[in-house]
Amino acid sequence: MTNNEKPKQKMTFTIIKNNPTDGHKGFGIGAISLENVTPVFIDIEEKHAFIDMGAMHAKSEVEKGIKFTTNREDSAGGKPYWLVWVTVEIKEDGPYYAGVAACEMVVNREKRRGYKILADHVNKMDKSLKRRIVVDHMDAESKKVLAEFLQNHDQGMWERSSRELKEALAAQG
Repeated sequence: MTNNEKPKQKMTFTIIKNNPTDGHKGFGIGAISLENVTPVFIDIEEKHAFIDMGAMHAKSEVEKGIKFTTNREDSAGGKPYWLVWVTVEIKEDGPYYAGVAACEMVVNREKRRGYKILADHVNKMDKSLKRRIVVDHMDAESKKVLAEFLQNHDQGMWERSSRELKEALAAQG
């Protein structure tokens, strides 16, 4: 495989729906379920989006072997990424992208250092779970990459998604 070729990755969005309290007589009521959230990375330089479920526990390929700090200077010269939390919900006519929230990350493999603000990542995941669209801080090219990724992943899910999402990503459809 040459450097220009992208590895074939066919990951799917998590859309398992079950009742976490089934058979537990109330145990787990009020717990947040992460089973319908999928982490999508956008490599800003390569203009490439991909799913890595390891991000749910900060163990994605992007994050492995990196010590993260909240100081941007620690990862100076690193590669910028967006980590986008995508929440999928199901309505009568099928699944759709219900919540989408992006957070920033920079990884400098050479220095083995990275920049991210964990509280921001948690808050953005929470906003996605609450069916909010938080992408206004993303650059236009990355929004386009994300819109194309979501459309190519499942056109039907994209079509059932809100006008707000499509407008926020400046995409038609």
